[in-house]
Amino acid sequence: MGPNPVVSASYDGASYTAEQNSQFTAEFSAITEKMATSLDQGLESDSVEMQSAVREHYEFCLKFWTPDRETFKSLAMSYVLPTGYRDTYEAVRPGLGNYIYAAVCHFADTELS
Repeated sequence: MGPNPVVSASYDGASYTAEQNSQFTAEFSAITEKMATSLDQGLESDSVEMQSAVREHYEFCLKFWTPDRETFKSLAMSYVLPTGYRDTYEAVRPGLGNYIYAAVCHFADTELS
């Protein structure tokens, strides 16, 4: 997977080195691919595999901010609404934005306060 526009649109990259930005992009792309693979395999959004990927996504977010239950779900809503995030995920796999949204909601409701 190439450069991930979700990452570049998510934070002010000017405060990070080129090497850090490259690492963030690679890390987030790997998480996205795990989520897409779970979708491809027909796994439910609350499956162990998908929830593991969502946990990685959450831990990635912790590098930049600390979402609680509602703010993490709000972030995931941007993967469903007409935004660049949705368009990016839909370009990876049709339906991926909705799939991630459902998985994040499950994770947030069961793991976050």
